[in-house]
Amino acid sequence: MASLIGFYSLVFGLCLSFIVVLFSIKNFRNSLVFDKKILSLTFLQLFFVITSFLGLIISFINSDFSNETVFNHSHTTKPLFYKISGTWGNHEGSLLLWLLVLNLFIFLFLLKSKEQDKNYRILTLLFQQVIIIGFFIFIIKTSNPFNYIFPVPTEGLGLNPILQDPALAIHPPILYLGYVGSSVIFSATLAATCLNYISKNWAKHIKTWVLWSWIFLTLGILLGSIWAYYELGWGGFWFWDPVENVSLMPWIALTTLLHCILILEKRKILTSWVIILSISTFTLSMCGTFLVRSGILNSVHTFANDPERGLYILIFLFCLIFLSLFIFFFYHKTEDNQKYDFFWLSKESSILVNNWFMMYFLVVILIGTIYPIFLEVINSEKISVGPPFYIKLIIPFLIPFLFAMAIGPKLKWIKSDIQNKINLSIFFIISFFLSILIIKNLKVNFLVNTILVTSALYLFLVTSKEFLIKGINNLAQNLAHFGFSLLILSILFNNFFSTEIITNLKIGETFKSEKIHITFESIEKKEIKNYSSIIGKININDPKGLNQTLEPELRIYNQPNIVTSEADIKTNLFSDKFITMNLVQNQDYFNIRYQIKPFMIWIWLSVLLICSGGLISLFRKKI
Repeated sequence: MASLIGFYSLVFGLCLSFIVVLFSIKNFRNSLVFDKKILSLTFLQLFFVITSFLGLIISFINSDFSNETVFNHSHTTKPLFYKISGTWGNHEGSLLLWLLVLNLFIFLFLLKSKEQDKNYRILTLLFQQVIIIGFFIFIIKTSNPFNYIFPVPTEGLGLNPILQDPALAIHPPILYLGYVGSSVIFSATLAATCLNYISKNWAKHIKTWVLWSWIFLTLGILLGSIWAYYELGWGGFWFWDPVENVSLMPWIALTTLLHCILILEKRKILTSWVIILSISTFTLSMCGTFLVRSGILNSVHTFANDPERGLYILIFLFCLIFLSLFIFFFYHKTEDNQKYDFFWLSKESSILVNNWFMMYFLVVILIGTIYPIFLEVINSEKISVGPPFYIKLIIPFLIPFLFAMAIGPKLKWIKSDIQNKINLSIFFIISFFLSILIIKNLKVNFLVNTILVTSALYLFLVTSKEFLIKGINNLAQNLAHFGFSLLILSILFNNFFSTEIITNLKIGETFKSEKIHITFESIEKKEIKNYSSIIGKININDPKGLNQTLEPELRIYNQPNIVTSEADIKTNLFSDKFITMNLVQNQDYFNIRYQIKPFMIWIWLSVLLICSGGLISLFRKKI
C-alpha cells in the first residue's frame, strides 16, 4: 500500500510540475505581482514528493519485499536504522532524495525571496522546474523505486555491509543538500542573466544560497572521508577515487564562486565569472551523477550499472549545458564601466589569482577522472589514475597558491599595499627554518618538500596571527582561512610521519622489531542480529613503555554473505593508532596491518573550523 501511494504521489508531483509551469508563464506575462497560487502549488508538489519518499521509507521499515527496491537492498534481520538509511543507499532511493531536495530548495527560495523582483522569482522557478521535470521523468521511466515483484519473495537480498554505517547513513542526505543546493544557484543565475538583474543587491541575496550549499557539501565530503578512513580499512581519508573526485570538483567551483560573490557585493565586476562558475558548479554536480549512475566508474560508492540511465542523464545534461550557454552568450551584457580596472595589488586581484589557481586544480582533477574513461572508449585500454598523477601536477602550483592565500586577505579593496612587511618577513624566515628542521631527517625530496612545508607553515602562522589578533573583526573569513591552513599542515604532517607495519601472525605469535612488538593474544566470537563477529585482541608494546590493546574485528554478514574488516582506532591529540586484521585464506594466519597516523584528529577538526566560518558568515548579523 505504501509503495502504491508513493508511486502515485510521484505521478501527481510530475503533473503539478506542468501546472506550475503554466501558472508561472501566465503570471510572468500578465501580472505585476507574484501569484500566491504558485507558492501553494509548489508546496503541494513538495508535499507529494515527501509523501512518495515516506512511502519508500515505510516500505523499507515494513520489509515489503513486493517492492523491488526493498527486495534488492533490505533484509528482515537488518537493524531499523539501516532499514531507514537503506532508502537512499541505492540508485532509485538516492534519486528520489535528489528530487525531494530539488523541490525543497525551490520552495524555500520562493519563501525567502519575497523582496526580490517578481519576474526574477518566476523565472528562477521555471528553470528549476525544468530540472525537476527531468528528474521526475528519469525516476518514473528508468529508476522507479516502486516496481512491483510477483510472486512476493519471503526475504530480501540485503544492503551492502560496508554501507551499513552511521557516517555513511547520514553522508548522502547532507552531500545532496550541497549538490542539489547548487541547482537553485544555477536557476537563479540564469534568471538574473536573462533579466539583466545581476547587481550588488543580487550578490547579497544569492550569497546565502551559495553559503548553505557550500557548507553542506563540505560537511558531506568530510563525513565521506571519515567513513572511508575507518570503514574501508585502508587507513587513509582520501584516495583520489573517481567518485571522491566528482564531489570535490563542484566544491572547488563553489568555493571559487563564493569568493567572486564577495567581489560582486563590493563592485559590479566579475559578473561573467559568477555566471560561469554558477553554471559550472551545477554542471559538475550533474556530471558526477552521470558518472556514478551510468556504471562507467567502478567504486564502492557507485550504485548503478545501467547504460540506459547513463544515456538519459547524459542527454539531459547536454540540454542543460546548451541552455546555459545560449543564455550566457545571448543575454549576458557587459556594461562599459564593467572593466577589470582594479589595481594589481588589491583584494580583487588576489581573489582573481585565487580563481586561476582553483580552476587549474579543478581541471587537473577533471582530466584525471575522465581521461581513463576516454582512453577505454578509444582503444579499450584500462588504466587507473592514482595519487602520483595528482601530486605531481598539483604540488608545484599549491606552493604559490598558499603564499598568495597568506597575503591576499591582508590587502584592501580597490588599491592596496603590503602592510606589516617586517612581520611577514619574520614569519617567512621562521617557516623556512622550521621546515628545514622537519624535512632534513626524512627520506623525501628535500628541496620540493622544504618549499612546500615552508608555504604551509607560512600560511598557518599568518592566518593564526590574524585569527588570534583580529579574529572578531572578520571572524568568518579568519576562522575559515585558519581552518584551511590547519588542514593543509595536518595533511602534510600526516603524509610525512605516518608509519605502517604489515605482518602475518597466528594466535599467540609476536612480531618484533627495534621499534615495536605486536602480540596477537586471542580472538573472541560474538553473534549479532545480522552478522557474526570475530574480535581479535592484539597487544602493542614499544620501547617508550606504551602498552596498548587494540581489538580489530571481522564481520561475517548473513545477507548478503560478505566478510568485512572493521578497524580499531585509538585516537589522541597527536596521532591515531590504527589496526585491521584479515584472515589469510586456507591458512591459520591472520594478516595484521598496524599504522600510526599523526594529526588525524586535526584534519577532521580543521574542516569543521572551515564550515564554522561559513556558518558565522551566514548568521553574523544575528550574533
